[in-house]
Amino acid sequence: MNLRSGRLKGKMSDEAASFTSSLEFDKRIFEADIKLNTAHTTMLAKKGIIPSEIADKILKALNELKNEGIGALDLDPSVEDIHMAVENYVTSKIGEVAGFMHTAKSRNDQVATDLRLVLKEEIKGIGFNILKFIEEILDMASEHKETIFVGYTHLQHAQPTTFAHYLLAYANALRRDYERLMDAYKRVDMNPLGSAALTTTSFPIDREMTTELLGFSRIMENSIDGVSSRDFIAETVFSLSMLASTMSKICEELILWSTFEFGVVEISYAYSSTSSIMPQKKNPDVAEIARGKSAILTGELMTILTILKALPYSYNRDLQEITPHLWNSVDNAKEMMNMVRGMLTTIEINKERTAELAKSNFATATELADILVREKNMPFRTAHKIVGRMVTEALENKVSLDDIDSNFLDNVAHEVMGKSLDLNDELIRKALDPYENVKARTVIGGSSPEAVEKVIVSLRTFLNEEI
Repeated sequence: MNLRSGRLKGKMSDEAASFTSSLEFDKRIFEADIKLNTAHTTMLAKKGIIPSEIADKILKALNELKNEGIGALDLDPSVEDIHMAVENYVTSKIGEVAGFMHTAKSRNDQVATDLRLVLKEEIKGIGFNILKFIEEILDMASEHKETIFVGYTHLQHAQPTTFAHYLLAYANALRRDYERLMDAYKRVDMNPLGSAALTTTSFPIDREMTTELLGFSRIMENSIDGVSSRDFIAETVFSLSMLASTMSKICEELILWSTFEFGVVEISYAYSSTSSIMPQKKNPDVAEIARGKSAILTGELMTILTILKALPYSYNRDLQEITPHLWNSVDNAKEMMNMVRGMLTTIEINKERTAELAKSNFATATELADILVREKNMPFRTAHKIVGRMVTEALENKVSLDDIDSNFLDNVAHEVMGKSLDLNDELIRKALDPYENVKARTVIGGSSPEAVEKVIVSLRTFLNEEI
């Protein structure tokens, strides 16, 4: 079928046809287009808009195409898009009566519906994989509730924690990524079919019927908005770019932690490479590539927003150019998560090294300041000053954490406030012990094994509700 033959004189140049064709990335919506045409034709017949015997022929041809697959279509660029390729196939099977399947719909509402149908399934698949990733992180956390680890701020030693507590930061970030994506799903799960070109149709179609047949939760109530809105794509890609950002942060830390200088994790050989010249190297290539790919999603989001920012209502062909950026974002997010998930869940933890780091650079100083507040009833800022001075004195005099006692602390207190603290040595020892620090953090969200376990249980409940 040649759409140009009615209104236009002459044939479009091969270059122009190739330039404007969407067939290459339309392949993604092939099955959705068959599903849409099937639902639409079924509705047209039930409403008496087209003869039932013709509808039966159309539906039979569509089912044959579904079984044969996309290879049965003529995908010459002159066909323009997948919608015409499908219609041409049906025409080749049953003749010109195939044109009845296009009654009361336009390629404008057709492509908008197809995109939503496919994207819904992609979102559900990605969401499920996020949940499985969280589940695997919780399994890891359950094994490391007492594995002492050091937490960082400004990439400097901050306070002792556990590796389980650290992993739960990832799990909670991924939960928000999941919830953000599922919230975007609500805006994807809307049916524009029936909007036609932009003002619906004078045929008495039943949009509720096609909405039910296609599995949408609600109808788009403005036809101009129905054919031209692509905010659901921008919102989805934003959610995916945030997911990619979470995974990029995980990669960054695995890269740092696997260095000789940190030495706290060992990345599996399955996710490592080596140097072409330096035989000793074990490089975290997968983590670095994944970290780099996060920029692709950010870039695709900016491209989509830029295409959308100044388009007049309603349909413009510019919208076609958004589609490949959507699918590239989806594919990169899926691949990236698959790699990061496999890499994180197969690392080995050097528990001796993590314990050494947690104890080696006064990461427990905050708890000592808190002890002064509780035991000596002094303002925290005063306690902060005393302990800060104590750390400086210890570093300058090469005094280790184990050698800090009440006499050392009293000497510092005299300098700061002119009197001794007379703090019990046992209290000082407990305050400066990393594991005692961790055990004391029993507040919701804290690092103690008990607090961590509560969060694990809470997240497992969440998973059970979602999966």
